Amino acid sequence: MYKRDLPKLNYMSDTPFAPIPPSEQGLQTITADLFYKVSDEFEQLEGLCFDRKGDLYFVGIYSGHIFKLEMETKKLSIVFTAPEGYAPASLKVHKDGRLFICGLGDFENAGCIFSINPDGSDMRMIIPFEEGYVVDDLVFDQDGGFYFTDYKGSAGNPSGGIYYVSPDYKTITPVIKNLYAPNVITLTPEQNALWVTESCANRLHYIPFNEDKVTVSSISCSVPYHFTGYFGPDSCCIDNDGNVYVAMYEQGRCMVFNKFGYPTGQVLIPGRERGHMLRSEHPMLRPGTDELYICSNDYTRGEGAGIFVARAFADAFMGGYQFR
Repeated sequence: MYKRDLPKLNYMSDTPFAPIPPSEQGLQTITADLFYKVSDEFEQLEGLCFDRKGDLYFVGIYSGHIFKLEMETKKLSIVFTAPEGYAPASLKVHKDGRLFICGLGDFENAGCIFSINPDGSDMRMIIPFEEGYVVDDLVFDQDGGFYFTDYKGSAGNPSGGIYYVSPDYKTITPVIKNLYAPNVITLTPEQNALWVTESCANRLHYIPFNEDKVTVSSISCSVPYHFTGYFGPDSCCIDNDGNVYVAMYEQGRCMVFNKFGYPTGQVLIPGRERGHMLRSEHPMLRPGTDELYICSNDYTRGEGAGIFVARAFADAFMGGYQFR
């Protein structure tokens, strides 16, 4: 029989759920406020994106809903419900006001990109299922072309990639292949490099590209950060100073990196210390402000899904395609 006076390990407050790694505990840390309770039931929220009027659109992956939240009145509506099997994962606003929606499809072999008007009308297929991409996210460049992530692969199967679509949507060119489930993508304010999260490898990529927008130099690409913990990085966004905000799935927080890829802060979702609202999925800055909105859900733990808000290091980047 062991002696009772042997040294014993004791749980810290968040150890049973999503402990912050020791190397990240010293980061500047704040806790967000709940801004809007979207649902009392499970709803896998993703794809926060503001339009030119400042209203917020986002998606429900499993319900297929495309939501609109009017920021001044906090009126929530469903403007569109995607057909079964589309699994909308993200949303971006075209310069002409259309919503471009990425669909994960069957999550393994085929998804799509389609567009709708802000009121949900005039659905158009941009990249059909037949092309064979499992599309998780896209970002427009200043000319109206866009990059997207092909969310294929697993920890032992690097079959995903990053692709560029020409402004006329007729040409799809690979940028980087052989990735482990690349998730979300954003452009630097200078429009000369991509930040990409790679979920199944727990990595943050920095990918500068040449003037042709598709070729990269092997000596300039890098992996500035390797994450720790279950599921790893999800969606990301960028502010006007080039800081990158990365939501950590099943960790109830959003990490922040400066434009050189160094971690500089983190925003916690309230309830994470009790094992709630851990599915933090997408951060986005509100145009004209430094308000950082983060969507999260509680899966089957009973507290539904909501949108949380805190203040970021800098204001939203307003030089992107939709605002030009």
